Amino acid sequence: MCGIAGIVGRDVGPGAAAPLAAMLRAVAHRGPDGQGTWHSPSGHASFANARLAVLDLSAAGQQPMTIDGGRLAITFNGAIYNLRELRRRFEQRGTALSTATDTEVILRAYELYGDACVDHLRGMFAFALWDQAANRCLLARDRLGIKPLYYALPPGRLVFGSETRTVIASGLVPAGVDAQAMFGYFRTGSVAEPRTLHAAVRCLAPGHVGVWQDGQFTTRRYWQLGFDAATRDEDAVATTREVLLDAVRHHFVSDVPVGVFLSGGIDSTALLALAAQAGHAGLQAFTMGLPGTPGDESGLAAKTARHFGARHVVHDVDAEDGRQLLRDTMLAMDQPSIDGMNTLAIAQFARRQGVKVMLSGLGADELFGGYPSWNGVPRLADWRRRLAAIPPVRAAAARVLGRASSVRARRLGDLLADGPGLTRAYETYRGIFTTGEARRLTEHYAGSAIDGNDGAEPEDESSPGDTVARLEMTRYLRNQLLRDSDVMSMACGVELRVPYLDTAVVDTVSRIAAPVRLARGKALLRQAVPGIPAWVANQPKRGFMFPVESWLQGAWRGEFAAVDERCPVPTQTWYRKWCVYALEEWMTRHG
Repeated sequence: MCGIAGIVGRDVGPGAAAPLAAMLRAVAHRGPDGQGTWHSPSGHASFANARLAVLDLSAAGQQPMTIDGGRLAITFNGAIYNLRELRRRFEQRGTALSTATDTEVILRAYELYGDACVDHLRGMFAFALWDQAANRCLLARDRLGIKPLYYALPPGRLVFGSETRTVIASGLVPAGVDAQAMFGYFRTGSVAEPRTLHAAVRCLAPGHVGVWQDGQFTTRRYWQLGFDAATRDEDAVATTREVLLDAVRHHFVSDVPVGVFLSGGIDSTALLALAAQAGHAGLQAFTMGLPGTPGDESGLAAKTARHFGARHVVHDVDAEDGRQLLRDTMLAMDQPSIDGMNTLAIAQFARRQGVKVMLSGLGADELFGGYPSWNGVPRLADWRRRLAAIPPVRAAAARVLGRASSVRARRLGDLLADGPGLTRAYETYRGIFTTGEARRLTEHYAGSAIDGNDGAEPEDESSPGDTVARLEMTRYLRNQLLRDSDVMSMACGVELRVPYLDTAVVDTVSRIAAPVRLARGKALLRQAVPGIPAWVANQPKRGFMFPVESWLQGAWRGEFAAVDERCPVPTQTWYRKWCVYALEEWMTRHG
């Protein structure tokens, strides 16, 4: 796990040293264990890397890494979980590896398979690989987009990095805010890929590779999420159990201790149960405590940790702690978001305890139907469809609701005024500001108007459940949860691993029919991991969340006091206030 940066182009040469050094400084927090730079003999590529040492802790694991006398070079961020299988494959072919790193495994995979090396990698990754003989650079990103990879194309060059601020720090990319991206941010609380709030910076799409050669940059998809229901229903539980256990085993590939984020819920408890079954006893489990609040899960988590023999550590947070966390969160944000503080808090705590690799239950809700959206979105779409059958009623209801004082009512009015379908219903369900409000906010903060929402619309799947699943995984999970988890954990020098989003897990579970895969209460996950204790399995779903709303009305009042005064639309709810506040803080530092 690292921070990567680089500049590619015919006229890079010695002049890349200063921009590359600035990029390395901007990404240094992601890799506190070492820094390195590399310049190609041709003068056409310069790479940098800030290292978080997890595998092969010796100097042999330093990056950027080269093989064959510099013919191939790489800067890599992530973790390849099938590195041992790949090593055996290469050694059987007579290839001698000189390190115990997954970084060298990628280089050897490219040596054997070329760009198709990504098809053989099981893990989370973002890397740039320079092929001196072909005078070309390959960029690659993992299938789900767990690891980020941003790039810009100033004249004659490719500039890339692990964060948008890394690319901007080069000084080679023109400044300027993307108004369309900002509009999307106000609609959803996160910036939707491939855009960023920097007009000149884009994100390489998940499951894609990009190639720079002869001054041209092209991209290609190598993997796509799909639901094809190939697994028989009677095999679903056993198949899911087997692939989850296999994924957890692979996620313990590390030369440093691995811990787990443990809440009081099913997802993290299932990981602990699977880890125990895989033979990893005595794990260190970390829990956030919220003393005196209804959301405090530390007691339940402690009982679970004792049950599995884990070493449990609780970090209690109150409103005053939260104030400092708020400041730290805003400093760590690469792009504004209404989420991320919980990951930062637990990652800070884990790192202070000396642990820098952590397992997270992220992704289970999206795979196994854990959100209310699977019921709420189809109901909204059906309600809109019924009213559409009576156009005068729909139009009148849209006008009335659009002027309502309630935030929820105004969003419903927005849906009636907009197009039909599950995608539009999902946008209403997950929405923050209405379309009109987002336009006004964008004009206010970006100083320019936008033409409309240019987001790509996914086609409906064979079932409403699969459509919602795709939307949750390609929007909420990708644009908010994964991005925030990466940025906030790496701000603390912690590698966050997400076994539920393992390549094999997603490919296997996505082939289970929606009625089984998305059965109420994540029934498939419960059945697949029978070791989940009853006191966890039988409780109502509740996600961990800081009591931000009460803090905003109390200890945090000062930090947010001026938001309503500056905002051109009413904020009303805590998440709308946070959305505006985070954007203002981001613009102060990066805009």
